Amino acid sequence: MNPDDLQRLVTLPMPFGKHTGTVIADLPGNYLAWFAREGFPKGEIGRLLALMLEIDHNGLKPLLAPLRNAQAPR
Repeated sequence: MNPDDLQRLVTLPMPFGKHTGTVIADLPGNYLAWFAREGFPKGEIGRLLALMLEIDHNGLKPLLAPLRNAQAPR
């Protein structure tokens, strides 16, 4: 995992599908689990979805809060 991946999770919107436009960190766990069953897309988006699934599954979403707060306008 690249440390920048965590930042991408809180800034990159989902580019396709049912949740188009939703930031990857905000995707529902059942949607991430569906990708795990059906296969993650190739490339960066698939890698980030797999990472987010691990974070969500292990109850680590609160670790993303400081990164979200850093994105808030000042």
